Amino acid sequence: MTRRVAITGVGLVTPLGLDAEATWHGLLEGRSGVGAISQFDAAGCQTRIAAEVKGFEPSRYLSAADVRATDRFQQLALAAAQMALRDAGLPARFEGELAERSGCYLGTGIGGLTTLQRAFESVAKKGPRHGSSAYFLPAIIANLGSGRVSMAHQLKGPSLTHSTACASGAHAVGEAMRVIQHHGAEVMLAGGSEACINQLCVAGFNALQALSLRNDAPERASRPFDAGRDGFVLGEGAGLLVLEELEHARRRGARVYAELTGYALTSDAHHPTAPSLDGPVRCMALALRDARRSPADIGYVNAHGTSTRFNDLNETQAIKQVFGAHAPRLAISSIKSALGHSLGASGGVELALSALALARGVLPPTLNLEQPDPQCDLDYLPGRPREQAVGALLKNSFRLRRGQRLAGDGAGVTVTAARHFTRCPSFPRRQAVCRLNQRWGKR
Repeated sequence: MTRRVAITGVGLVTPLGLDAEATWHGLLEGRSGVGAISQFDAAGCQTRIAAEVKGFEPSRYLSAADVRATDRFQQLALAAAQMALRDAGLPARFEGELAERSGCYLGTGIGGLTTLQRAFESVAKKGPRHGSSAYFLPAIIANLGSGRVSMAHQLKGPSLTHSTACASGAHAVGEAMRVIQHHGAEVMLAGGSEACINQLCVAGFNALQALSLRNDAPERASRPFDAGRDGFVLGEGAGLLVLEELEHARRRGARVYAELTGYALTSDAHHPTAPSLDGPVRCMALALRDARRSPADIGYVNAHGTSTRFNDLNETQAIKQVFGAHAPRLAISSIKSALGHSLGASGGVELALSALALARGVLPPTLNLEQPDPQCDLDYLPGRPREQAVGALLKNSFRLRRGQRLAGDGAGVTVTAARHFTRCPSFPRRQAVCRLNQRWGKR
């Protein structure tokens, strides 16, 4: 018998805020986290904007020694993990059998690239004997994101890092769901973390012509499904969810945001540069089948929505093919319009916010959708959030499909569904709707 999996906690560090509530309110208020790059001198770059996490102090979550020994992507993951466990009402350090049946699956697309760049510069300047550090290798290794989280909280069960580009975080959540369903885990921390706003990453994506060049209007640069979109905006952040076997959550009286009911991952296996509908179509269809849901059961799709010419069109076409006549009735939005694209973290961040949307009955908007692309003609919630209760949602999280010249070969999708089996989340929904109405002048 397949065990059921609940989401009982979320932890977020994003360009809109240093915790889940700040991020959520910023999203509903229609704020953008995009601005001029401050983490390095970007004067020589074609793109000089990004969605940075501002004001993050790792010393709030780590010892001084650990701050020195870790890359920023690990620090963001550790902060999000602490907040997710606190939100779930679980201990900061696990003990006994629960520790042995709990783990961490973390997604990251690149790992410690900023540390790698700084180390290379140091070795080039000081030489190999004096330019490197004992902290260098542990800080750049991608798997030490999940490793650090597991050590910090004594999670002695499965610990894995998923590095599948932009689908990393969603793959981590989906595979963690499987571990609870079929392999006896009780609690899994799962999601993604990324921090690669540096010269190497920006230069690399500029070489691929994948980034927006709207340097003079950063808040308007990320514009999924808009006719004027010209590339994605690089972001950073971390989003972790506490996944818990449903009966375990019930026994301890946990609050449940939503239930994970379906997951699928596919590969296009098609072409290095030409997009294909086959991968995303099969992935969405398989996720619905896994959840035992029909297309008509889904009320909201949290889109991958990168703001690139080909991804947004490809995703729109795939949604139409999967959902058929129901597609025009779907509410769809892209959170990347506010947060930028945090690569391997995006799946975790957006799944956490999707869980909040499902639990609170408010769907986040797509910002900057001012001139809709005629070929992207579905309901993308332009500009404003929508108060709407939905019974189930689909989260798309594709790998890089194509920016301007870049294509990917795979996709990861997770379905979340509401179940009225426990008490409602403690967040006052009235407060969320009140803030929404104040922001948009409703009475």
